Amino acid sequence: MLARQRQAIILEEARRTGAVRVSDLVERLGVSDMTVRRDLDVLASRGLVEKVYGGATSVASHSTDEPGFEAKSVRQLEHKQAIASAAAGLVRPGTAIGISAGTTTWTFARALDAIPGLTIVTNSIRVADVLRDSSQPDRTVVLTGGVRTPSDALVGPIAVQSLRSLHLDLVFLGVHGMADGPGFTTPNLTESETDRALVEAGRRLVVLADHTKWGTVGISTIAELAEASAVVSDDELPDDARRTLSEHVGELMIAPTKRHSGAGG
Repeated sequence: MLARQRQAIILEEARRTGAVRVSDLVERLGVSDMTVRRDLDVLASRGLVEKVYGGATSVASHSTDEPGFEAKSVRQLEHKQAIASAAAGLVRPGTAIGISAGTTTWTFARALDAIPGLTIVTNSIRVADVLRDSSQPDRTVVLTGGVRTPSDALVGPIAVQSLRSLHLDLVFLGVHGMADGPGFTTPNLTESETDRALVEAGRRLVVLADHTKWGTVGISTIAELAEASAVVSDDELPDDARRTLSEHVGELMIAPTKRHSGAGG
C-alpha cells in the first residue's frame, strides 16, 4: 500500500471516530509502528490531525464541530489531571454538587473518591459510571435523563426539567471554549440549554478548562465569564487569558503540571 493510501485511510478513520491509536493502525494496515508514526507526522504537518500520546485526533475547525468523548479523552491528559486535583480541593464533605459532561469533568469525578457524604448530580453517563464505583458508601449519584450526545451528555427537555427543581452548593462545568465576549461556550445547541439549567441550579459555578480552551468559541454560550465564581486552568494558560479571566471571574486558580512544578526544584 502506498503512503498516500495509508494516510487517506488514517485520516478517514480519524474523522469518523474522532481519534486513532497507533497500535490499532499497525494492526489494520499491516505496517510497522514507525511507519504509522511517520504517516501521522505527515498528516499533522498538513494540519489534518493533531498528534497526541499514542495516536492522533481529528482537528475541529468550526463552531459546531463536536469531537466524541474518546477523541477528547486523550488530549491534555496531564493538564486535566492537575486541574482535577486542584478543583477537588474546593469540595467539602456532605455537600451537593453538579458535574457537567466532558473529559475534564470526568477526570475531576475520579479525584473525588476520598470525599465522604457527597450528593452528586450529573448529566454525564461517563461521570456517573465513575461515581458509581466510588469507595464511599454514603454517596448519592443522580443521573438526569435525556438524549445522548457525542460527548456522552444527556440533554434536552427531560434533563432540563429535572435540573430546574434542584439546589446545589457547587456546579463544576466543563466547556468547549472560553473567550472574552462569548464567554463559556459549547458546539452543541441542545447541550448548552442543559448546561445553563445546571449552572442555574448551583449557588457557585466553577469552570474547569485547560489552556487550549482559551480563544475557542462554540456556537452557543453557556455562561458569561462573570458568572463563574472560579475558573480552574493549568500553568500553560497564556498571560492575556490570565489577565482577562482575573478581571471577570471571581477567582482564577492555576493548577501546576508536573512539567512545571518540578522545574528548578
